[in-house]
Amino acid sequence: MSAPQADPDATPATIHRQDYRPPAYWVHSVDLHFALHPTETVVRARLGLRRNGGPAPLELDGEALTLLDASIDGVAVEPARLQHLPGGGLRIDDLPAECVLETRVRISPEANTELSGLYLSGGNYFTQCEAEGFRRITYFPDRPDVMSRYTVTIEADRASCPVLLSNGNPAGHGELPGGRHWAKWEDPHPKPSYLFALVAGDLVAVRDRFTTQSGREVALAIYVRDGDQDACGHAMDSLKASMRWDEEEYGLEYDLDVFNIAAVSDFNMGAMENKGLNVFNTKYILARPETATDGDYEGIETVVAHEYFHNWTGNRVTCRDWFQLSLKEGLTVFRDQHFSEAMGSAAVKRLANVRRLRAAQFPEDAGPMAHPVRPDSYVEINNFYTATVYQKGSEVVRMMRALIGPEAFRRGMDLYIQRHDNQAVTIEDFVAAMQDASGTDLSRFARWYAQAGTPELHVTEDFDAASGRYTLSLAQRTPPTPGQPHKQPVPIPVAMGLLGAGGGALPLRLRGENAADAPAERVLLLEEARQDFVFEGLPERPTPSLLRGFSAPVKLSGLGQDSLGLLAAHDSDPFVAWESGQQYATAAMLRMVAQGGEPVLGEGLAAIAAAALDRADSDPAFAAEAFALPSESFVADQMPVADPEAIHAVRQSLRRQLGIRFAPRLAELHDRLADPGPYRIDGPSIGRRALRNAALSVLSMAPGGDGLRRARAQYAAGGNMTDVLAALRVLVDSDDPARLDALADFHARWRHDPLVLDKWFTLQATSSRPDTLATVQVLALHPDFDIRNPNRVRALVGAFAAGNPAQFHAASGEGYRFLAEMVIALDPVNAQVAARVVSPLTDWKRQAEPRAAIMRAELERILARPGLSKGTFEKVSKGLALH
Repeated sequence: MSAPQADPDATPATIHRQDYRPPAYWVHSVDLHFALHPTETVVRARLGLRRNGGPAPLELDGEALTLLDASIDGVAVEPARLQHLPGGGLRIDDLPAECVLETRVRISPEANTELSGLYLSGGNYFTQCEAEGFRRITYFPDRPDVMSRYTVTIEADRASCPVLLSNGNPAGHGELPGGRHWAKWEDPHPKPSYLFALVAGDLVAVRDRFTTQSGREVALAIYVRDGDQDACGHAMDSLKASMRWDEEEYGLEYDLDVFNIAAVSDFNMGAMENKGLNVFNTKYILARPETATDGDYEGIETVVAHEYFHNWTGNRVTCRDWFQLSLKEGLTVFRDQHFSEAMGSAAVKRLANVRRLRAAQFPEDAGPMAHPVRPDSYVEINNFYTATVYQKGSEVVRMMRALIGPEAFRRGMDLYIQRHDNQAVTIEDFVAAMQDASGTDLSRFARWYAQAGTPELHVTEDFDAASGRYTLSLAQRTPPTPGQPHKQPVPIPVAMGLLGAGGGALPLRLRGENAADAPAERVLLLEEARQDFVFEGLPERPTPSLLRGFSAPVKLSGLGQDSLGLLAAHDSDPFVAWESGQQYATAAMLRMVAQGGEPVLGEGLAAIAAAALDRADSDPAFAAEAFALPSESFVADQMPVADPEAIHAVRQSLRRQLGIRFAPRLAELHDRLADPGPYRIDGPSIGRRALRNAALSVLSMAPGGDGLRRARAQYAAGGNMTDVLAALRVLVDSDDPARLDALADFHARWRHDPLVLDKWFTLQATSSRPDTLATVQVLALHPDFDIRNPNRVRALVGAFAAGNPAQFHAASGEGYRFLAEMVIALDPVNAQVAARVVSPLTDWKRQAEPRAAIMRAELERILARPGLSKGTFEKVSKGLALH
């Protein structure tokens, strides 16, 4: 009774937000029984159905299922009554208003290389159901507005699967004949099917407990492979810190008796927030000082917090449909960023988040896949788990909080949860709660959710010395994006101050205000295409300090190099100080790229670098950020047509000149900032390592070999992975004879640790050496490269294409051909990962000929492949402007 599948060569259908309709049937209860087997798992599902409105057929989603039988209220359904739908679903007509539908299906977890639904990894069973994986487990209306209470029974061979986990609380267990056993789980909270989870296998638990603010005891456990128990401490600490912070900041207490996490190395995403049973990529659980970098530790803290915070913003209150995805993801990213800022240096965390936004989301806004925070349509929903939905969505929430204030925002969160607990809702519901709790009209924020593109904010100034009157004119424009040629003004909160010639703060008295009440910082709200803000009583011409804390996700222009230099050296706001230095350096680099010839460091850039190093003692983490030149990708994003080779040459030359200019100071920092004792992951220690390794990186560019000597010694010393990897990075980028020996040594030492070996692949894929592509092509044939493992694909293919612009965009076009070949090979194995790694090829409009023509040809070659997945089809066709 296998369902017929859709024509693999048919053009995939487009789903439109305006077509949303409530389901014909609600599913109030789900009782699942799994008889686990690697190739013949049998899933029995009993669905309690209730009609929603008048008579209508029941349509169930299904994919890669073999139907064994079906019954309604205990009576077998004749096969002729089951209408098989394209893609694998089922339709049943003439159902009663209320009934129980029971189906039995057979699935093959072992054959599931898509890692969506129920699959095998290392002999263990895992599920991933977001966004549409549950349909690969059983027939179901697989949509987020169908919220049901689940009871799950799992039976399996005890020897191979001693651990049997699902959502909710444990409700029983026992033995079965033939060496098998069973476990039952009940989730008291209704949830959509995308939050269903099952984990079974030979895993060990690291256990702890948490006492909630009301005094309840919650049993915590992280399930990992035997041997990884000692790498879970930081993840467990992060979980408990997240639980406590959510209680203190939002009054939100955990609501089950147990909270389980299971870690798996084969996973398409970072982690998944399934109710009571989070499934994590091992990358965001396992950490030891000798295997994990500071960035890994920080990533674990962030992702553990993010998934835990979903318990209320995503699970208890979920999305009505997938167009509302940012309702849970943007809001929860804001919450995890707020948490991380509270756990460490708020300023440095903010800089890191802004860098990520600009590296991923700004280019997305400027490319063929540009879409609003709430998209209007999609072909494959997995393509919209994007920086726009997550990071830009978070920035929209942050702007609302900035406008209404922290107290009103907290009242809004309380009201949102109170109104919509156990419901599937929309972005309008969230905004309405904030508006009602604050009394502030937030209706114009709908434009942030509806319009794609990054707004451009331009500044002009006028100062009348005689009257002390200063006029700050702000104008906004959002460029056209695919399908949206005309844009309306959006509300932009501009946190700002004014600096005098010596860098001191000046009073901010708007025209008509009392001088005695003038603050040193305030938030201006730009709502129109252009607005003038007039300040009075100023003793000298001011320099505006704008977008403090990055108060809005916009591009700022109009400030001259002198103003940027002053702000970089003196602004009290860390973001503006950093951003001004970055903008100054970007403008200088763009000028050098346009002029050609040998780049010259110049006194302005040198002064900004010196000012950054002056902060080495007070804030080494910030000094490391401020001393770094803008990335090649960021500089390219400022050009209408990029020149990757010229940008790379300019940046490398400037880094070399910085190494020469500041060699004594960098050497002193490298010596002085060495870890004085055992590895620690507190903020000051992380900051010292960041600056020390930044100093080593730039020092290694200077002639004379001191930097390379230091890198060899730092690598040989071993110690923590942060320092080892920083030293190896220097060697990998060089012609030093020790380079190949160090790579071989690292591989021999860590080849049996998948996460560390991923770093080995990435270091070589992102090397600045001219032979990097040849190295990457060889590594794609390496015995340790596995195209079925998403982490390994991202570590090599993704890192090369997205993280090494100079080598990927080599004039020969071989980088483009390599990526196309990998996508073609990957698409039948794991379509989600294929669709994600193809993105760099879609940026052809920003490349000069003949590069652009080669990129288009490779996209056309991919599109011509028979049976191309709908996700890759959508990315490629939009990249070619065909869709």
